[in-house]
Amino acid sequence: MLENLPDLSGRSAVISGAGRGLGAALAIRFADMGIRPILCGRGEAALLSVRAAISERTGLDAPVILLDLSDPASIEQAAGQIESLAIPVDLLVNNGAMWLDASETPASAAQVLATVNAAITGTFLLTDRLLPLLGRSKAPDVVTIGSISGLPNAPLHSAAVPFYAAKRGQTAIAEGLRQRLRGSGIRSMIVHPPYLDDALPTDESWDAAATRTKGERATTRDVVEAVLFAITRPRHISLDIILDADEGGLFG
Repeated sequence: MLENLPDLSGRSAVISGAGRGLGAALAIRFADMGIRPILCGRGEAALLSVRAAISERTGLDAPVILLDLSDPASIEQAAGQIESLAIPVDLLVNNGAMWLDASETPASAAQVLATVNAAITGTFLLTDRLLPLLGRSKAPDVVTIGSISGLPNAPLHSAAVPFYAAKRGQTAIAEGLRQRLRGSGIRSMIVHPPYLDDALPTDESWDAAATRTKGERATTRDVVEAVLFAITRPRHISLDIILDADEGGLFG
């Protein structure tokens, strides 16, 4: 468990893919710390469920914005809605992506395009569109949730080649943004998780995740804590974080 973190209350965070899994865990944990999450994703019902959990748990109102990262028109509409909230954006977490399993059946063109567009085109367009809002923050950060698939010479594991390639491209976007934003005050960082088990702050799985021993799989809690660690480092430091595990990790 992370301890003695700076006070993050009063900040706001745009989170893509916030309706389930890691995105939901990030949103709920952020709200616990007083960060107002802006919930973005494709599934309205799932987003509303996360919003209700946050409201009941913390009293914070978490705006819900529909966002399909594979569709540039949806990205533009979502960015406009975020602007209309008229609040600073202190943090953007590029968490949304589309998983594609390896299969003996060839992936369709639509599946390939959606996978690549969500991770690469969507990540870039959403970030680029929100940079002016981030620039108004006193401590702006962009954190991209990559993958061990995005690391050089990573094993393919069960990922389809388009997902493997998309995550490599998403890593390049995070690294390119870091160079482009040099001197701007906005940090671009990336976290590379292994395969994960879900753990939500609202469930017993969250506390149980902290007691896992070597050899067990990583959880969404591990990624949430890595993100919190990254954004609370002194402003002159930007981090790339690789999370590995014996089970589901680079070589597991």
